[in-house]
Amino acid sequence: MNEPGLTLAGVRAARVRIAGALVQTPRTLSLAFGDMIPGRLHVKFENLQRTGSFKERGALNKLLQIGHDARARGVVTASAGNHAQAVACHAQRLGIAATVVMPENTPLIKVSNTEGFGARVVFHGHIFDEAAVEAQRLEAAEGLVMVHPFDYLDVMAGQGTIGLEIVEQVPEVDVVVVPVGGGGLISGIAVAIKSLLPNVRVIGVESAAAPSARASRDAGRVVKSESADTIADGIATKRVGELTFAHMQRWVDDLGIVSEDEIATAILLLLEREKTVAEGAGAAPAAALLNGRIPLSADQTTVFVLSGGHIDVNRVSRIIDRGLVADGRLVRLLVRMPDRPGSLARLTHAVAELGANVHEIVHRRDFADISVGDVVIVMHLETRGRAHAQAIVAALQAQGLVVKEEA
Repeated sequence: MNEPGLTLAGVRAARVRIAGALVQTPRTLSLAFGDMIPGRLHVKFENLQRTGSFKERGALNKLLQIGHDARARGVVTASAGNHAQAVACHAQRLGIAATVVMPENTPLIKVSNTEGFGARVVFHGHIFDEAAVEAQRLEAAEGLVMVHPFDYLDVMAGQGTIGLEIVEQVPEVDVVVVPVGGGGLISGIAVAIKSLLPNVRVIGVESAAAPSARASRDAGRVVKSESADTIADGIATKRVGELTFAHMQRWVDDLGIVSEDEIATAILLLLEREKTVAEGAGAAPAAALLNGRIPLSADQTTVFVLSGGHIDVNRVSRIIDRGLVADGRLVRLLVRMPDRPGSLARLTHAVAELGANVHEIVHRRDFADISVGDVVIVMHLETRGRAHAQAIVAALQAQGLVVKEEA
């Protein structure tokens, strides 16, 4: 793209344009994470927008600048869910027909919400990049107007209004942490914040399963990542935009990477401690902060953008369980013991005495590596954390049992 760069004036104009139609989301000083992260941490709750994510800002800013004739033709976009809902919601409000191409594995809640706003949903491919190709085909075949989810200045400007709000809400901010998928969110926020407060560090966070921005920065050009299969589906893109990459190179200080287990744990901790629902993408910055991926000092003030809160209810329990496993609070032990009456009762009593809660027990008698007189008990235990789990294993081993923690 040969578009000029985004400016502070462009972000300010977007703010005036979308004022009154969106939520100026709250930011809250997080006391819940005060013992886990150095300094003062504020959370910017973009999951409280009407459609549950920041995407409304950029989508509405773009839609409001489409001319009458173009509105009559309708718009098209590709999205894994959040941008889809944003476009569908505001297109319906403005009387514009919307077509949304979604990957086939898009969470059902995002599909149903998009259709609920009156959009035509077309499924194509398994990831955003494949859906984007189909959206481009429909754009040409049906004369529709493209509303790209991240690689347009108007979209970036809309997302940048979050940066203006952060500066007003937390003027003493030192570090801003933002999830990165295609790069539109962090590009807009970085331009807004660093134009006003040049010394603030703006840091992006990606999933290790789709690290296109990090790979692109290392290569000095946009490169395609090999995988985009991640629970952080909102940032599951194989490549950042050309336009957003140029802005990230200029305005973004650093990029961090977090694992799937770290994201799952962050989702769980946000539920437990902040009493808020975060999707994988929204929890990625928290994952980076909680795992020390971003250097902080005790005198710094940090804001992280909780970008969205859409989690398919059918996946919530699996994500929570994965978070519990990663945090060591849900463990699976294989205990080899004599297959005699009373053995199981003694084992469960010992576990209870050690303060663990038994979720599930399964007997395994048919494995060649155990004697005929032995049995392997598979126990799923709820513990207080990794240290507690290790103490349980040690205590059972001290009683003469063969115990192994299974991943």
